[in-house]
Amino acid sequence: MNERNWQPDVLGSPFENIIVDGGRDYSGRVQCVVIRLLAHDVDKAVVYVHGFSDYFFQRQMAEKFAAHGYSFYAVDLRKYGRALIDGQRRFEVRDMKEYFPDIQAAIDIAKADGNKEIILMGHSTGGLSTSLYMAASPDAAVKGLILNSPFLAWNLPAIMRRVIVPVVSFIGRFFPRIPMKSGGTIDYHRSLSKNMDGEWDFDSRWKPDIMPDVDAGWIHAIDSAQRALCKGGVKVPVLLMHSDRSAHHGDGPKAYASSDGVLDVRLISDAGRRLGENVTEATIAGGLHDLVLSRRDVRDIVYKTIFEWLKNEKL
Repeated sequence: MNERNWQPDVLGSPFENIIVDGGRDYSGRVQCVVIRLLAHDVDKAVVYVHGFSDYFFQRQMAEKFAAHGYSFYAVDLRKYGRALIDGQRRFEVRDMKEYFPDIQAAIDIAKADGNKEIILMGHSTGGLSTSLYMAASPDAAVKGLILNSPFLAWNLPAIMRRVIVPVVSFIGRFFPRIPMKSGGTIDYHRSLSKNMDGEWDFDSRWKPDIMPDVDAGWIHAIDSAQRALCKGGVKVPVLLMHSDRSAHHGDGPKAYASSDGVLDVRLISDAGRRLGENVTEATIAGGLHDLVLSRRDVRDIVYKTIFEWLKNEKL
C-alpha cells in the first residue's frame, strides 16, 4: 500500500486523498487530486472520473464498490474541485488529452497499492475523456470501462451539431478564450441538491448551481474528442448506461427528477454503441444525468446493473 503523503479527505474517514503535481500548461501550474477508499484483501480497483462543473462527492458509490470487493479511487481533474489552484480559470481545457496524465496518475496509484486489475469509470465529460483514453493509450491493467451518461454527443439540434459546432470548434483551435454561453439552468442542480428537491450534499463552490459558461477552446476540446471516438477503438468491454429519456428547459421539476436533464439519451446510445466491439447498453428508467444520484429505487437498479455486468464479464 502506498502511504506517502496521504491526508484526510473532506468526505471524512476512511476516505483520504493525495495531491499529484501535473507540472505546467498554457495557464500555469496544474495538479490533480486522487481520492481513495480501500477495500480489504483485494487486488481489483475502480478508478472514477467526474464530469463537467463537478467533482467527486459520491460517497455511496465508493462504498458500494468497496463492499463488492473493489478498492475505489477517484480523481478530481486539474482545474476542478479539490485540485483547483487560486487564480485558475475553472474547468479550462483545450484538448481532452490534457486529462490523460491525471487519469494515469490515479491508475498508477491504484497499481502501487497492489491492484492488478482496474475498471475505469467516467461520468458525462469524464465518460468522454475515459473513452478517449481507452481508445488512444490505455494502461494494460485496465480491463473494463463503465460509462455513466457519457458526453459522446452534443445535446443540440442537428443543424447546430453539424454546422455551428464545427465552426466554433475550428475557431476555438486558434482563439480558445472566446467566451461562449453554456445555456445551463438550475433545473438539474435542483433535482440533486439537498437544499432543494434532491437528497445530496455537495460543495456548490466546486459544483455550481448553474452550469458555468465555457469558451471556444472547451468547445474544440469536446468536439475533437467526440469526432475521434466516431472511429471506435475501445478494446475492453464497455458498460454504456444512460436514462430512458431526456428533460428539456421548461419541462418542470417532475421531469427533471426522473430523466437526464443535461444530455440527449438517444445520441448517447447512438455514439456509445460505436465505441468498440463489446458494448453492453443499459437503459435506466427514471435515471438522472448522474445515474448514481437518482432516487433510491433507480440507483439500486444502476448498482445491480453494474455488478451483474462485472460478474458476467469476469472483471
